[in-house]
Amino acid sequence: MSKPVKSQWDFGELFPVEATRSVLSVSELTTQIKRLLEKSVGQVWVSGEVTNLRAQSSGHMYFTLKDAGAQLSCVLFSRENVPHRELLADGQKVLLQGDVTVYEARGQYQLIVRAVELQGVGALQLRFEKLKAKLAAEGLFAPERKRPLPHFPQRIGLVTSPTGAAIRDVLHVIKRRDPSLEIIFTPCRVQGDGAAREIAAAIRLLNEFGIQNSEFRIDLVLVTRGGGSLEDLWAFNEEVVARAIFDSVIPVVSAVGHEIDFTISDFVADVRAATPSAAAEIITEGVFASCEFVSESAERMHELMARHFEGKVYDLTQLDERFARAHPRRRLNESLQRLDDLQTGLWRCVKQGVRERKMAWQNVSERVRRVRPALLLKQQREMLRSVRRRLDELAKLNFQNGKTRFSVLESRLRSLGPEQVLARGYSITMDAATGKVLRDAGDVKSNQKLKTRLRKGEVLSEVE
Repeated sequence: MSKPVKSQWDFGELFPVEATRSVLSVSELTTQIKRLLEKSVGQVWVSGEVTNLRAQSSGHMYFTLKDAGAQLSCVLFSRENVPHRELLADGQKVLLQGDVTVYEARGQYQLIVRAVELQGVGALQLRFEKLKAKLAAEGLFAPERKRPLPHFPQRIGLVTSPTGAAIRDVLHVIKRRDPSLEIIFTPCRVQGDGAAREIAAAIRLLNEFGIQNSEFRIDLVLVTRGGGSLEDLWAFNEEVVARAIFDSVIPVVSAVGHEIDFTISDFVADVRAATPSAAAEIITEGVFASCEFVSESAERMHELMARHFEGKVYDLTQLDERFARAHPRRRLNESLQRLDDLQTGLWRCVKQGVRERKMAWQNVSERVRRVRPALLLKQQREMLRSVRRRLDELAKLNFQNGKTRFSVLESRLRSLGPEQVLARGYSITMDAATGKVLRDAGDVKSNQKLKTRLRKGEVLSEVE
């Protein structure tokens, strides 16, 4: 903060003195606002929708948190160890914890994020996945601990709401398929605060009742409710319910919601049913199938007797046919027929052998006739004469061709020889001493003796 400057001149007598002003720079004002915000607001939780998310190469994430009336700039630094950082995405509704501060370079207030949580259904889904992973690691979902349901249950425990649609569906199916099945109903809430504790208490109560009263043994426990949203079904995703089902001595069937709904109780229970009606059908399947079996027994017995009688008639027919096939006369007739077949085959083989030998003899005779020495020698002589004639003809033809080529070459050589040039009136002048042909007059010297060759004879001369 700047201080008022006192002038070295005193003009108080001439001009009235004005009140001193405190003037701040932009940086100083921004710093004071930052300190005020951090002190008065500090760390807060704020909810909203993520928009304009930018992830920098440095790892820092910048985005805007908005609602219907305002927006807030946020930053999540890479050095901050914030779980669920990957939940940040455009359009995602989240709960953020952070420190409200001012980014002095822009004079803009912002939220430095310290924690991220999903809001609404997303948060519930995250809690669901965390609990599911935890219980799976502890072995509560292990297939080897699943117990089979009794095939013919006589008494079951029912845990559900007395006013819901689930109890009506279950009772309707049981009345139709197994009216003799006894039901021990333990009412409880299946939605809202405290519902999970009531469901767990009902499961434990049925276990205690079945153990303490052996004459009222409970064969299985059905935990059920109708469909609804994730929030409506959340009581069955609580850990207290999962522990109660896991600790149950009696096998447990879980039928919560519709076919597409899955809860933690479904994974822990020994059997999961898609709907309450489907659970009732699974429980009564043994008795219902037995009733159908009994009603079809008479027809089935008649069918089995008829099939058995048909089998015995078939066996008797087979024995009769085997006895007829095993009679000595039949075997003798078959042997005689076999002997005739062998005799016929023997004659056929003899005739075939004779034909093959005769054909082989004819082939050998024909080959001998074709390779007679006189005929072969005659053929070789004819071939020799033919080859000799061809050699003579080729020799004469080659000689004539050579003679013709020689004449042509001789004629060409004569036409190119010096005699033909001399015959046309030309002469050749040479050095008489060396015999070197002179082609340039500059090569001639005085008193040099020359020899000139004409067509006929030579002329000796001396250069002057």
